[in-house]
Parts: sequence; structure tokens; C-alpha cells
Amino acid sequence: MAYTNFTVETDSDGIALVTWDMPDRSMNVFTEEVMDELDRITDQVVADEAVKGVVITSGKEAFSGGADLTMLQKMLKVFKEAEVRDHEAAIKMLFEGAGRMSWLFRKIETCGKPWVSAINGTCMGGAFELSLACHGRVAADGDKVKMGLPEVKVGLFPGAGGTQRVPRLTDGQQALQMLTTGAALSPKKAKGMNLIHEIAEPAKLVDAAKAMIRNGLKPVQPWDEKGFKLPGGPVYSAAGANLWPPAIAILRRETYNNYPAAAAILKCVYEGLLVPFETGLTIEQRYFTEILQTTEAAMMIRSLFVSLQELNKGARRPEGVAPTKFTKIGVVGAGFMGAGIAYVTAKAGIPVVLLDRDMPSAEKGRDHSAGLMDGLIKKGRATAEDKEKLLSLITPADDYGQLDGCELVIEAVFEDSDIKKGVTEKSEAVLAASATFASNTSTIPITGLAKNSRRPKNFIGIHFFSPVDRMMLVEIILGKKTGEKALAVAIDYVRAIRKTPIVVNDTRGFYVNRCVLRYMSEAYQMLIEGVPAPMIENAAKMAGMPVGPLALTDETAIDLAQKIMKQTIRDLGEKAVDQEQFALINTMVDTHGRHGRKNGKGFYDYPAKPAKKHLWPGLKDLYPQKAPEEIDVEVLKQRFLVTIALEAARVMGEGIVTDPREADVGSILAFGFAPYTGGALSYIDGMGSAAFVKLAKQLQKKYGPQFKPPKVLVDMAAKDESFYQRFDPYADRRQKAA
Repeated sequence: MAYTNFTVETDSDGIALVTWDMPDRSMNVFTEEVMDELDRITDQVVADEAVKGVVITSGKEAFSGGADLTMLQKMLKVFKEAEVRDHEAAIKMLFEGAGRMSWLFRKIETCGKPWVSAINGTCMGGAFELSLACHGRVAADGDKVKMGLPEVKVGLFPGAGGTQRVPRLTDGQQALQMLTTGAALSPKKAKGMNLIHEIAEPAKLVDAAKAMIRNGLKPVQPWDEKGFKLPGGPVYSAAGANLWPPAIAILRRETYNNYPAAAAILKCVYEGLLVPFETGLTIEQRYFTEILQTTEAAMMIRSLFVSLQELNKGARRPEGVAPTKFTKIGVVGAGFMGAGIAYVTAKAGIPVVLLDRDMPSAEKGRDHSAGLMDGLIKKGRATAEDKEKLLSLITPADDYGQLDGCELVIEAVFEDSDIKKGVTEKSEAVLAASATFASNTSTIPITGLAKNSRRPKNFIGIHFFSPVDRMMLVEIILGKKTGEKALAVAIDYVRAIRKTPIVVNDTRGFYVNRCVLRYMSEAYQMLIEGVPAPMIENAAKMAGMPVGPLALTDETAIDLAQKIMKQTIRDLGEKAVDQEQFALINTMVDTHGRHGRKNGKGFYDYPAKPAKKHLWPGLKDLYPQKAPEEIDVEVLKQRFLVTIALEAARVMGEGIVTDPREADVGSILAFGFAPYTGGALSYIDGMGSAAFVKLAKQLQKKYGPQFKPPKVLVDMAAKDESFYQRFDPYADRRQKAA
């Protein structure tokens, strides 16, 4: 029998090798067609008496990334259309669709013949759930082999038996931690948790899997055998009493009840362990059907799966420009940012010249990479050979002549226009006419900097975020004269270093910093109003932000905030900056000498380790304090999210960002805008533009003009329009198809 996505070969021992290798895809994923074929394969091997057992593996480098979530998007679209006609019938249809994969895997594990999953590479989500349904599991030994159930990161949870099999294979605490965090497991870790049976050399993986069958592997799962006992003990036991109350408390502490899928995981596990296995699968199916309908799931799937993938594949790259193969890249400025850029470039296997004013400074920049690699070695994520190879790709230099031959040069010097002018001129003097020059500026408009260039078409902004090695977003900023080739080169480079690019038109602060400054500014306003600092920080975290705005200001430096305000006043006048907030920042810096984390004194105090940072007690003396019970925490949460979302809307209205996918993904990756919302624009879309404008106007009336909705939002509210309707990122694609 022939299949599109699988091959089936039976050896002389009667072991069928099922190889999953989808054509025209770089990675195997579950689609309707794949599930149909796997169903037929199960029937085929059961019907064939010559087949004694099955080994399933992948023909690609990775095993599988799990389900194609666009399949779920289509399912939800059909559901919403059907719901208008018949709500009950639509729910039933969605319920059956939600359980398709789960019951297919149950069919495999009860088919009467042993199945072994031979995991040769990345095995995530539904693919790992398939593996857990197999009677035996063997993983290849190697750093690139990872397993896990990451669904919670996109607003879902493992809905194909994951919440039922994992806690029946390992203890409750490890099961809950894995399921609620979506953490990836190494083969060693997975084996330690009893989630896989063996680890084999990659070349002997399939042989090891076949050996399990030849050695008499039973085609029955532990939970289907009489007398099965849970590894962590029953729910109603001393062990259960020690697990469940803290687990619920920890979940609330970590999620602030913002993630319905995470709460559903606890419910599935708790309820499922009280009943027979198949009843547990039905419970899981019901909760999965419920979670599929949440706004959080819809928005997170769209931004953190679909949009993120599209941007990573170069959705904004100009058509018709040949891809750039990088053989040499220059980085001018070997400080913290420049050294970080050199590191991620070398990590991608690209030779890089790291240039500074003298060799000791340049060598110090290379030492930064050595330190990062030492950290990875300590964690077991790199070897001494990896370190040596990476450092060999970084050439410290103090002579601009060594930039000759670079396809791209990135300057990462001080935020000073005169210094950047000198770097541009000296670099261009040795670069080929076709080379691209980029500035890593975070504040200075690119169009102004490009005036220093003899070829502004080749001048572009590539704005990294700190620390470069950990932050996954890069803003690519277009000057007024930046050409398509420079944009293509910039996107090619960002993709080469495995980060996510967003394209931004030129403006002061670009996109991310404009939003971040609004976040910080609202915190300053709250301080001035007398809101206690702990409430400000906690409300922000309750809203879903990873770091409080005062802590974030400390990280970026309070004196930097002062410099930005002063520069803004010089450029745009006093009215461009809130004078009360300016006075607060001046008081912190000039009166109290509190510059932020860098001098150990900011909105927080930073005592010597092992003591932890704590809010500076003097904050409460700066302004008369309100009693906490007088303050509505929900309103504080709204103020933080709304002020950022409004700035994102303004940026779209001004044409600074033109693609809502970039605004959403950028807001999450750059500064952690409440991921459960799907991003700053999806926060508005999820609420509805009319409801959002109403809320913004209420906040404007009570707290100030920063909450005034821009014209673009008011117009959208009148039509009840979403950003993905008004700024449809797929409009061009549909026009071409038509």
C-alpha cells in the first residue's frame, strides 16, 4: 500500500519500519492527511499476520514538530461559521475534531501489536504524544535531540493524551512541571523521568528499537494492566496532599490566572487520575475543546506560532533580490553590544571582524564570547572544541582596512552622532560599493545618520536588544533612502543568526522603544500619584509583564532615561516631555545619585550577593502615599497594557510599522508584552476595537491624555474593525492568487 507521507517496509523478522518523511516540508507535522494515513497504516499492520511489531521513525533530521497549528485555525474557522447556524452541532463537531489525534493514538496502543518510537531528533507536541502512546520508546543520543510538550506556550495544552500518559509514567511533581512550563527534555532527562526506555547511538537507533520487539515487548501499556499503580501515588494520599495544594498555589503565582490552558492542565491531570484511562482521555478532550474557543488560544496561536514562523522565514523580505551568502561580517565597537553581536554572528558560523580603537579593547570584546561559551560548557551545552571553533571565527582588529571584503558592517559605538559619522566614513572608505552598512542605534533616526553615507541606499538600521545572545528580536530600520537590497541583506543576516526580524520605518525610538518608554512612563505617573511602588511592580506582573517597569528602568539605567528626556526637550521642546516625570527622574539621578543597577542604586537597592535586590525605601518619601486599599489593582493592570497597546496603534497609524504580525511578535519578543494576549495589537483585537476605545477614553478622563485613542483606532471602532482586517498582512498574497 502506497502512502504520501510514510513508507512501510517489513523485514524478515516481521518488523514493519514506518518512516515518516513528508514531501516538500523541512519538518514532519501532523495534518489531516498524515492522521488519515497513520490510521490506515495501523489497520494495515494489524491485518497483516506477517507483521509482529512496528517501529516508527523519521526520514528527516528531526522526528516531528507536532501538529500543524494552522489545521486548528481552520477547524476553529469552520466551527465559528457553523456555530451561527447550530450551536450544539458546532460544539459536537469541534469536540470530535479536538479528539481525532487522541483516539488515533489510543487505537495504536490497543491494536494488539507492539509499537516502538525511534526518536532520531526533535520530537515535540503531538509527535511526543504519539511516542508516549507507543509501547517502547528509544531516543538517539545527541545534543540536538529534544522532546517535550510545549503547547502551553501557544495557549493550548497537550490534548492528544499528554496530560494522561505523562503523570502515569512519572511522578506528579515532574509531570506537572513539564506540562505547565512546556520545557524541552534531553534524552537523559526523559529517561530519568521514565518517559523513554532507552538511549541509543544515532546509527544504531532503529536496530535498538527493533531489538525491543524481538525481545518480546508487550503490546500493552502499563495503565491497561490490572493492578497498575500511579508512580506518584493516588491523588487522595499523603503524596497527593503534598502535591496538589502547592501546585495550585505555584500556578497562580507564576501565571496570575492569565493562561487558561495552564489551569486546564491541572484540571485534566487531577480529574484524569481519579478515573479509568479512557475516561481521562475524554476529560482531556472536553477541556481541549473548551480551551480551543478561548481568545487567549486564538491570539497566541496566531502570533507565537503562525506569525512567528512566517517572519522567521522572511515574510517581509523583498522579492527578486538574490540571497546573500555571508563570508565576512564587520562589527565596529567591541563594547557590550558589539561583543554580543560578534558572538551571535560567530555562533552562526560566520567569520567576523571585531574592530575597536585599540587591540586591547577589541580583544576584551572577544573575551566576552569566551565567557559566554564558558557558561555553556558549565551547563553541558557546549564543549571546549565548540569554544575554540567559535573564537577562531572572531578576529579582533584596530585597523579599518580589515573590514575589506565584508558583505555587511554593523556599527555598535556610543549613541553619539559625531562618533557614528566618523565610523561610517572610515568604514565606507574600505568597503566594496555593494556592501551594506548598518547602525545598531537605539534612539537616533536612521535617515539622519545616513546623511553621513556616500551611498544611503546601502545604509540601514539593525537594532539589537540587550543582552544580544538571549534576546530573539531584531528591529530592521529603513531610512528614507534605504534600498531593497540593503533590506534583503539585513533580513538574510538576522535569519542567519537565528533571530526574528521586524521591519520598521524611521522615527525617534523606532517601535519597541516607543512602547517600552510608555510602559515606564506610566509607572512614573503612578509614583507621582502616590501609588506604592510594590503595587506598581506587582500590578505589572499580574498584567502579564515579565519585569516590573521600575526594575526595567533600573536595567536600562535611570540616567539614560534622563538623557533621553533631555535630548527630546532639546529637539522637540519642553512640552514633549512630562515635566513632573522629568522632575522625578532628575531627583533620582541628581539629588540621590541613583542611576540604576549599574551603580547599585536605582528604584531598587542592589546589595552584595547572596542578598536579593529590594525596592528603595526612600521611594515612599518622594510623594504622599495612597493607602493600598484605595487603589484598584485591576485598573493599574489595565493602565499598563492599554498605554502600550495605544502606542502600538499610533505606530501603525503613522505607518512606522505596517504589518500587524511584526507589531505583535515584536512586542512579545522584545519586552515580553503579556504573551497570553498575542501581542499589543492582538490585545486590542481580542477585546474588540470598540470596547478598547471605550476603555481608553475612560482612562483618559481619569488619568490623562496619554490614553487618548489615535484617529486610526477611533475609525476602526466605528466600523468594529480589527488590525488584521485593516492592515491585512495577506492582502498582496490573495491578490496575486486571484
